[in-house]
Amino acid sequence: MIFKKRNIFLFAFMVLCIAPEITFAQTEEQRSLEAKREKLQNEIRDINRLLFAEKKERGSVLDQMEALDKKITVRQQLIRVTNQQSNLLNRQINANIKNISKLRKDLKTLKDDYGLMIQKSYQNRSKQSRLMFLLSSEDFFQAFKRLQYMKQYTDYRRDQGEQIVIKTDDLARLNKDLNEERKVKEVLIKQNRKAKDQLFKEIQSQKELLASIRQNETKYASSIKKKEKEAKKIDKQIDKLIRSAIAAANKKTGKKVINKSKFMLTPEATIVAHNFTANKGKMIWPVEKGIKSQGFGVYRDPIYPGIKHESNGVIIATDEGAIARSIFEGEVIAILSVPGGNKGIQIKHGNFISTYYNLSELYVKKGDRVDIKTRLGKVYTNRSNGQTRLKFYLYEDTSKLNPEEWVYQL
Repeated sequence: MIFKKRNIFLFAFMVLCIAPEITFAQTEEQRSLEAKREKLQNEIRDINRLLFAEKKERGSVLDQMEALDKKITVRQQLIRVTNQQSNLLNRQINANIKNISKLRKDLKTLKDDYGLMIQKSYQNRSKQSRLMFLLSSEDFFQAFKRLQYMKQYTDYRRDQGEQIVIKTDDLARLNKDLNEERKVKEVLIKQNRKAKDQLFKEIQSQKELLASIRQNETKYASSIKKKEKEAKKIDKQIDKLIRSAIAAANKKTGKKVINKSKFMLTPEATIVAHNFTANKGKMIWPVEKGIKSQGFGVYRDPIYPGIKHESNGVIIATDEGAIARSIFEGEVIAILSVPGGNKGIQIKHGNFISTYYNLSELYVKKGDRVDIKTRLGKVYTNRSNGQTRLKFYLYEDTSKLNPEEWVYQL
């Protein structure tokens, strides 16, 4: 009977050892969600600071619409993450309620058993009884076994006492955790309610702005066409400069050109290209701080979802006075200068080319070698709307790449 109970306590002890690991995993999940929530909150603050002009009337309705669309998307993500946190806390609270109920039952059983054992021990407390129990043994072997039994019984009493202390402490800890979790959940619920109220206001603002835009569709269409024309002009020059750089580099090798759209790499350039590929997803941002205001690829028009646009790079909104920096080591192969536009820089990394456009000042020239974080130039600030935006492109030979897949958390 004693050994059976000892096995039960051993199993309970193992469960207690495993439980903190389960709690730790839940805590890690909670930490991960909290980090996501904080990141989204920071992004919303950055959107308010970087995408909205100091004076709203200075910015175009298109800029305002894109900024609102971006903020609504991030706000919706924030609400989803906060809901995930709240649901996780619900699961933790329910699990703790079950654990508290189980611990209370276990504690009651332990105390009842311990009380009976103390009562029996009190009834047989005299040293004479224990001595007679030993002396009445038929032989030495039986006396030894009885002595071992008495020792095991004493150890068992001590173990039961320790288990009562452990379970009492666990019960107190779980009750404390439960109260803390309920407080955190209340805070999350309040914050989520506030976020939903903000989302509702932003959607209303978007509807009002949408209505004002649709009253003057000609102006909006003109603004869209102007932006697309500027983008195509930049894309065309980037493509032209890359092909010129490939032709010039391949000519230097003195070898027969097999593919005019690809670099013929030297051993040194091959190493740089391999290192560049090895760092996919880990590249630094082309500016120290900022947010992605426009992603890569095809996207729907915020006003007319049926209309689609295409972006060959990403646009990063940053602070006034921000400096563009090289994402990797390489060589400056071209300086962009779009008629009626701003300046840009192209850097070759083996057979990869990174392009940094919309600069007002340049700090490097063609032929310069650069390292990671080399300062390339000052990002242009548009005085009409107060926005500072860097246009960043990435190519492998003449093939367009998605910078979001190469730059860390872009």
